Amino acid sequence: MKTVTHHGRKTAYRLSRPDADDPTALYVHGSGATHHVWAAQYGPDGPTHPAAALDLSGHGESADVGTDPGPETLRAYGADVAAVAEAVGADVLVGNSLGGAVVQHVLLEERADVSAAVLAGSGAKLAVQEELRTWLAEDFERAIDALHGDNMLFHDADERTERRSRETMRDVGRAVTERDFLTCHTFDVRDRVGELDVPLLALVGEHDRLTPPAYHEYYVENAPDATLAVVADAAHLAMVERPAAFADAVASFLSD
Repeated sequence: MKTVTHHGRKTAYRLSRPDADDPTALYVHGSGATHHVWAAQYGPDGPTHPAAALDLSGHGESADVGTDPGPETLRAYGADVAAVAEAVGADVLVGNSLGGAVVQHVLLEERADVSAAVLAGSGAKLAVQEELRTWLAEDFERAIDALHGDNMLFHDADERTERRSRETMRDVGRAVTERDFLTCHTFDVRDRVGELDVPLLALVGEHDRLTPPAYHEYYVENAPDATLAVVADAAHLAMVERPAAFADAVASFLSD
């Protein structure tokens, strides 16, 4: 793992095949996750290299921040992404869920100098159900169970994949995971999607109940240059559940 220091803290990231000459992708994970969720994409069978994946503040090996959930946390996470993007010379930002919100923030507020973006399992508004918000505050294990219910994070993941996902969320911890979801809950840039002026790929798992296909169709209808792709037999974490299909969709988008 490498680190970049910014705003008085260190953000950790993994960089694979730095000498490759394809567009450089930077992958941004979602709530309660770490950079490991992108292992298949920054690995040898990923769609483009160099490839980097970071741990947002308070996740994995990155230092935490004392921010309140909502816009303050979103700005902090955006600063993490902007710092790593500059360090690796990112051409493409790829964000899942909360990571997609962070990518949109970086595009709209940081004016990142990138050529394209992939918003995977994300949306221009990311409201979180009241039940889940309550469980995140009062019964973390119940929240984890709910997120691993039918067609939530996964459609038909094997036992090992689901077990590792649960373990990662526990390792990130209740406080940071709750902060992530509450930050998602306040996120709403529907009135600014028209300002997302780089080519976008809106990429969604066919069965995703957390951020369904309609969320992604919104980009096609309202962004200047957006393409929709659906990963069959997958839910919210399509890059984990169907990594080859996910990589193929990203590679096809980048080749265009």
